[in-house]
Amino acid sequence: MSDSLYVLLLDLTCGAFLLAGVLVLWRRDLAAIVGLFTLQGIALAALVVVLGVHEREAELVVVGLAVGALRAGLLPYLMRRALVAGGEVRETRPLVNVSASLLVTALMAMLAYAVSQPLIRLSPTPATQAVPIALTVLLVGFFVLISRRRALSQVVGFLLMDNAITATAFLTTSGVPLVVELGVSLDVLLAVLVLQVLTTRMRAAFGGTDLDELRELHD
Repeated sequence: MSDSLYVLLLDLTCGAFLLAGVLVLWRRDLAAIVGLFTLQGIALAALVVVLGVHEREAELVVVGLAVGALRAGLLPYLMRRALVAGGEVRETRPLVNVSASLLVTALMAMLAYAVSQPLIRLSPTPATQAVPIALTVLLVGFFVLISRRRALSQVVGFLLMDNAITATAFLTTSGVPLVVELGVSLDVLLAVLVLQVLTTRMRAAFGGTDLDELRELHD
């Protein structure tokens, strides 16, 4: 792979990775949010594969395919099942509206760019120059986690943070050992499986998964 093609593909995959994360803040339909998470999983897998091909590391390509199978295949499938079981279709009342959320995202992007500059100066490669994108998605995921009310939306925020941490690891180290990635992925898979069970039981017991309404019931 030539250097120019490598940079082009790296920019495309990182751009898709960031766009999918930002659009989660724009959509309120839960099925669409799960779809955007799927697209981000595809972008993350493509990013890892591009790095593997450029570094000529077959193991990294295999890891990229495994990441795609889990984060663009199995996890979205489990979340769709939880969505159907829970009976919820929309994020009705987020704590921060869409316009303000996009403004906050712009501020978080500038913060991520400023924070990552010392790291980029240490090793100004095309991969490390994309680290601000991964840090922005990390902050976006945290913002989704604290500003959305539905349990599934908050889990998507947690998974966005996990995707961002994974992307940062690959961009800064040119890959992590396969056993480490599999161990982290299994932890995330377990968390989503627990979510599916809890969402179904919350829906059956309380009629919904709005966390504010559940707090009112508790009070």
